Amino acid sequence: QVQLVESGGGLVQAGGSLRLSCAASGRTFSNYAMSWFRQAPGKEREFVAAISWSTGLTYYEDSVKGRFTISRDNAKNTVYLQIDSLKPDDTAVYYCNAKRVSGTLVDNYWGQGTQVTVSS
Repeated sequence: QVQLVESGGGLVQAGGSLRLSCAASGRTFSNYAMSWFRQAPGKEREFVAAISWSTGLTYYEDSVKGRFTISRDNAKNTVYLQIDSLKPDDTAVYYCNAKRVSGTLVDNYWGQGTQVTVSS
């Protein structure tokens, strides 16, 4: 059974830092794109960052470039999101996602989320 388990969220002041973790298990993820999304109350879930499990190629939403860093540790099957210079607008539940598209087959998995709250 595929599982994605996020951790590392919390309450921090603006300007602080957090390191979120996503522990993946149950499958081999070599052909997957691993992503972080976030969702604030009353808003739709939005893309934050992504990384190719196999190549390490990364993508970021423009508003987080320079502050957020996505990385992975293949030996630990873990994806990280380092967040620096936190802003109140970063307050949201952060979700880990694993997705693979191969022909007509689509694999798409979500974690339970971890809360990030930034005070001004």
